[in-house]
Amino acid sequence: MATSSSPLLSTLFLHSPPSSSRISNGSFFNPSPRSLSLYPVRSRRCLRILSKLPLDDTDNDDCALLPRLSAAVKPFLLLCTSVALSFSLFAVSPAVESAAAFVVTTPRKLQTDELATVRLFQENTPSVVYITNLAVRYLIPRVSSIGFWQDAFTLDVLEVPQGSGSGFVWDKKGHIVTNYHVIRGASDLRVTLADQSTYDAKVVGFDQDKDVAVLRVDAPKDKLRPIPVGISADLLVGQKVFAIGNPNLCYPLCVFLQFGLDHTLTTGVISGLRREISSAATGRPIQDVIQTDAAINPGNSGGPLLDSSGTLIGINTAIYSPSGASSGVGFSIPVDTVGGIVDQLVRFGKVTRPILGIKFAPDQSVEQLGVSGVLVLDAPPTGPAGKAGLQSTKRDGYGRLILGDIITSVNGTKVTNGSDLYRILDQCKVGDEVTVEVLRGDHKEKISVTLEPKADET
Repeated sequence: MATSSSPLLSTLFLHSPPSSSRISNGSFFNPSPRSLSLYPVRSRRCLRILSKLPLDDTDNDDCALLPRLSAAVKPFLLLCTSVALSFSLFAVSPAVESAAAFVVTTPRKLQTDELATVRLFQENTPSVVYITNLAVRYLIPRVSSIGFWQDAFTLDVLEVPQGSGSGFVWDKKGHIVTNYHVIRGASDLRVTLADQSTYDAKVVGFDQDKDVAVLRVDAPKDKLRPIPVGISADLLVGQKVFAIGNPNLCYPLCVFLQFGLDHTLTTGVISGLRREISSAATGRPIQDVIQTDAAINPGNSGGPLLDSSGTLIGINTAIYSPSGASSGVGFSIPVDTVGGIVDQLVRFGKVTRPILGIKFAPDQSVEQLGVSGVLVLDAPPTGPAGKAGLQSTKRDGYGRLILGDIITSVNGTKVTNGSDLYRILDQCKVGDEVTVEVLRGDHKEKISVTLEPKADET
């Protein structure tokens, strides 16, 4: 603290009692004779003089000069004392600065669950990446709105961002896992890591039916932090989950200006298990999907869904929102399904999945016929079903529709719609021989079919 400017100021304020005199009737000091007994002797004499109280024998002569002051000098002395006091209060000293700094930097008190959530976000954010989907566009010869002439003879090509999403690091070899619909139709892909470094990515493989894709980037190993992989078989409804993503709402502009949104975290609970959604690419159903009420922000597709221990339990893939906002019902592909797909894609570059080799009618059309099962529209003779003798839907010479075989069961498991058929095939392997029961006309037949691998996807 700053020192006082005179012995008088020191006497008045450094020796003041705990209860200071209050201002009243426009005077600076207005103590009562009884309250003066609380002050030291030197202070009492000076206060008596300033407040025009009579002196007594207990007072000494330290302030004997004050009675000689004129009436004009006393207010001036009081003014100087007030200014000195104000200056001493507002003067900045190291002690004051220390106290102020201590107040500002007081740590925020968080609850135990809040600290756990913050720690989970900080530990897993480096594993989440941002993916930009670039498509080739040929420039049309014209003068653009910003004044650049686009040459008609050079056929210049421009890579335009047509989509974006999130992903996460799978291993130290640079494999990145995301949704297939995030990279669909891309001519080039770019992956931005947590430290904002960007790398060109190559497609290792993808599975359209399960909406899973694997990319690879040539990044230093010290920049790649694989996400810890958990299990999804023992999940329970009501369990807390955390969705991390790297959404970038302005991706058409951020590719050139490099700005957007940073990582985001949304929390919720598992609101349902063993749900079923359709693949955005093929329409094939995806079984055992995790349903959560954690908000899925735009661009969060392909990001990880974590449990409270920070381990991966699913990939955020879709959200059902009647309002069109980011809130609604979110769906994640379970990690038990994803793990097998990723392993096949990393090893072979594709997923070997068995097929019957047929095209079938929509479920609504079969329901209108009043039957239950899967109506075969086409069974090419080169496919497994065609080789086994399944019949396709066709027209006779008069243009009348002749229904093909209607599949009612496979290996004794009832089939009522296309989802049932896909669910049975997902449990089979290439080369398995299955017994297909069909309704042909007014009678049923059992046909043995040897499953073959699905044709390579390009």
